[in-house]
Amino acid sequence: MPRSAVIVLTGAVLAGLMLVHPAAAQAEAAIPPAAEPAPSLPAITVSPVGRQVLRDHVVASGLVQPMEQVLVQPLIEGQPIETLEADIGDRVEQGQVLARLSDSTLRLQMSQFVASLASADAAIAQGEAQLLDAQTTADEATRVNLRTAQLRSQGASSQAAADTAAANAASAAARVTVAMQGLEAAKAQKALVQAQIDNLNLQLARTEVRAPVAGDVVARNAMVGAIASAAGAPMFTLIRDSKLELHADVSERFVLKLAPGQTASLRAVGLTQPMTGTVRLVQPTINPDTRLGQVRIAIDPAEPVRMGMFMEAVITVAEHDAVVVPVTAVGSGDGQTTVMRVQDGLVSRVPVTLGIREGGMIEVVSGLSEGDLVVTKAAAFVRDGDRINPVPAAAATN
Repeated sequence: MPRSAVIVLTGAVLAGLMLVHPAAAQAEAAIPPAAEPAPSLPAITVSPVGRQVLRDHVVASGLVQPMEQVLVQPLIEGQPIETLEADIGDRVEQGQVLARLSDSTLRLQMSQFVASLASADAAIAQGEAQLLDAQTTADEATRVNLRTAQLRSQGASSQAAADTAAANAASAAARVTVAMQGLEAAKAQKALVQAQIDNLNLQLARTEVRAPVAGDVVARNAMVGAIASAAGAPMFTLIRDSKLELHADVSERFVLKLAPGQTASLRAVGLTQPMTGTVRLVQPTINPDTRLGQVRIAIDPAEPVRMGMFMEAVITVAEHDAVVVPVTAVGSGDGQTTVMRVQDGLVSRVPVTLGIREGGMIEVVSGLSEGDLVVTKAAAFVRDGDRINPVPAAAATN
């Protein structure tokens, strides 16, 4: 195609475009402007204020110790140990023989006392006979004295005879008194010998060392052939009634929460299941060096624990139905503990008073009501007065 033809065609196209452009501009002016989009609200997870049973716990730890230890000592001195009837680990009953001491020396003394008792019986019999004889003589002397005195009054007897009869009566009465005193001395001697025999019988009984209480034998220091003496180490050590308890240390700030009768869950190395215990005693003093108090927790004797084991106790000090929120919903600001409450999508900061905390929930004593919505995480990017799109915690999790 010639160059001149190309130029003519291009000009015609430009002229056509110029004719179309004004109409397009008018059509564009007739379209209304689009409305501005509504601002999008941030989606924030919220949780309802609920109600559940919470338990307040205090954690303590320590060593298992006997509730009461009983030391068994010999009750007589200087006798060698002949046999031992109990060993460490044995469970014994009250009155059961634990050891036997030699009684040969005591039995020899017993034979001597038995002979002395027979001698005392013979002395009593002799005294009774002497008293009877003296009494008979005194009675006769009294009758003679009376007859002589009567005859003297009638002039049929001399004064010398009357005096002699009176003297004989007085002498006979004196011999009666002496015989009575001799008999009483013989009886006293018998009572003394009998007391010595009773004491010796007691010592013979004590050659059998018996358990004063029922329980477990946890120590034995006695050895066959050794001389029994209360001045040395105890022969046996017993745990009374096999009762054990945990002597647990607890922080000073928790001591005032503890009281006898509270239940505890006990754990120890080697136990597959926790055990139960009961607070028996809260010591009234605090260690000035460690600033720790001590609580004693009774353990069931049937539980498989041993003296000296280390255990941890979780003591339940309070349990009640409470209004609760997640722990993560609680924050602090301006010296107050607060939560972010949501009402109709509007966030407001509310001061609250807290109580028991257990797991991931915490009690709200005041400031909220059951059914209120709160921001699940107080650290979320919301402020007091913000509007949000609340998303329930369950939906957010899904």
